[in-house]
Amino acid sequence: MRTGRVGTSISLFNLFVTASRFANMFYAPMLGSISDAAGRVVRAQALAPLEVAQYTWQMRAIILAATVGSLAGAILLPTFSYVFVRGVAAFERRGSLPHAIARVFDPKVIRDILRTLRFPPVDLFARFRLRDVPAKLLIGNVVVTGIYAAGVVASYLASVIRPDVARTALSASGLVNGIATIAFTLIVDPTSALIVDRAVKGERTLHDVKTMVAYLGLTAVVGTLAAQLILWPAAVFIGEAARIINLRH
Repeated sequence: MRTGRVGTSISLFNLFVTASRFANMFYAPMLGSISDAAGRVVRAQALAPLEVAQYTWQMRAIILAATVGSLAGAILLPTFSYVFVRGVAAFERRGSLPHAIARVFDPKVIRDILRTLRFPPVDLFARFRLRDVPAKLLIGNVVVTGIYAAGVVASYLASVIRPDVARTALSASGLVNGIATIAFTLIVDPTSALIVDRAVKGERTLHDVKTMVAYLGLTAVVGTLAAQLILWPAAVFIGEAARIINLRH
């Protein structure tokens, strides 16, 4: 909305989303290595309860890292907004997205970004009223973020607590993330886009959009915290579902 280039902004935003999801793939092999080590001990029945407990805490630490990342992202939202506006302007000048992205690594641009580093004001939520944002949007964002944060990790945990159906349990991670993606597409994305469109047409204000963004950042953090609560039940459910699937073959 600040750039006035809705189509270009959406395209650039989709690039960031794709890059963030691709980045999630890098920790999967490391997670798999930890799971293999725990699974071998469980199969050998040597200190299995202790190993499962230790492995569970490792999985919780991974989700905690997601909470820290979400919190850092929420705090840096003003800076990201500034960088995003500059990115759209760079793309318009150069007409090439790779060239515009390469500008981020220019020392002058890095210094400029560091000089303009911005943080949310202390009274942020005193300025933004919760009632200005649809409740279903915030609840949906908590649910979707929680599923994203716990889904893959719960599948790996299920593969350890149910080693007899480990491969079936691991294959469920894609399904869980797919469900979260569909939920995001049906609930979070359309509602947030509607608010932005209304602001562009003058039916809402820029303040309303900022309010929505602030609370989406907050609920993303809440969602990763909720993932801690659903991790073990989700792992048990995935393990049981994997066992039922295997009974049919």
